[in-house]
Amino acid sequence: MYTFSNKLKTFSIILMVLGLLGVGYGFITSHKSFEEVEHLLAEESQHDSHDEETAHALSSQDHQPGESKIDAHKEHVEHVQHQIANRPWSALYVAAFFFMMIALGVLAFYAIQIASQAGWSPVLFRVMEGITAYVLPGALIVLLIAAASGTIGHYNLFIWMDPDVVAHDKLIEGKSGWLNLPGFIIRGLIFIAGWSLYRHFARKFSIAQDTAEDRSNFKKSFRIAAAFLVFFIYTESVMSWDWIMSVDPHWFSTLFGWYVFSSMFVSGITVIALVTIYLKTKGVLEFVNENHLHDVAKYMFAFSIFWTYLWFSQFMLIWYSNIPEEVTYFIARFNDYQLPFLGMVVLNFVFPLLLLMNAEYKRMSWFVVMSGIIILFGHYLDVFVMIMPATVGDRWFIGVPEISSILLFLGLFIFVVFTALTKAPLLVKGYPFRKESEEFHY
Repeated sequence: MYTFSNKLKTFSIILMVLGLLGVGYGFITSHKSFEEVEHLLAEESQHDSHDEETAHALSSQDHQPGESKIDAHKEHVEHVQHQIANRPWSALYVAAFFFMMIALGVLAFYAIQIASQAGWSPVLFRVMEGITAYVLPGALIVLLIAAASGTIGHYNLFIWMDPDVVAHDKLIEGKSGWLNLPGFIIRGLIFIAGWSLYRHFARKFSIAQDTAEDRSNFKKSFRIAAAFLVFFIYTESVMSWDWIMSVDPHWFSTLFGWYVFSSMFVSGITVIALVTIYLKTKGVLEFVNENHLHDVAKYMFAFSIFWTYLWFSQFMLIWYSNIPEEVTYFIARFNDYQLPFLGMVVLNFVFPLLLLMNAEYKRMSWFVVMSGIIILFGHYLDVFVMIMPATVGDRWFIGVPEISSILLFLGLFIFVVFTALTKAPLLVKGYPFRKESEEFHY
């Protein structure tokens, strides 16, 4: 039985406290008065006479004869003021979604292993079960932040939650049958209930199988895993549309659900590797050998390539067709987010390709840890680039709100996962393929 060390517990609590303090600071400093924002824009204009936003505002004045320059200026300042206020909400949402998607990706990977009756992975099942304990609290937090931003907040994340915007935007109004707050919350609760119920029963049957004299619990696990995967593939796509794609309600991509899935899947597999390596250093996973690590690293490599394929497919098709209502999504990201937008391709494709192609490197713990940290940072940037351009425009920066949000949810993630790992033995003793998994080699 694994024991959650006091040092790690204290570390996770310190991370949460530091994160909360930083998040609070971010919200306090994000409230800028009209005069402060006006002064900020004047300073920026002095430093760069070709400032893009200023040029856009002036252009708007030229093309709106019925609107005075004063009105156009006021509208521009209020827009920037709103973007600055959005930043702490967006930073919190990005970090919350990132850690939730890790746990959800592991849950899908776990279900696939059971449904396919894989023989190599059962020694890692309890690690996966521990990580998936974060699905319920993590997903509820994401839904809570999203709903709060449209109620106690000033529509900081989803503009379709603003009745005034809907009333003056025919395209969003046409989608209001789907994009409305009650429907958004109800769908979210259905997703979370389904994911959490599967995790609950899968864990229950897994632990029960340890002392069972027959294989009835194994058979139940197999059946619910197959059913869950059907439920998951639908709900993951709809969740991607609701929780991420709808921050840009004028834009859509038929590949988006798969794209988000690939990011969550490779991130989840990477965390399985990191948690496994950590537990091995503590001497509690002696039945896990370098061959298991090698296979997990192969999945990290393979799904990094899969993510790149989907990223390129989505980007290339939209860029090539050059349809204005589609290409605007990438124009905003390429113009204002060029460094993270292109940087995440290097982190999520080039580095995994170079680092994990060699078979021997996949067996080296320190090398897999280094590769995993790079992959996770790259996929945090992926979520960052999916959310931030629609909410904060070019007012982005990785500073106190972003780092604090990461610390907050990292601390919570560590606390929930490692607490769950203490609740049951780390080896699935009664699982039919346990012996095959323990002796796995090639």
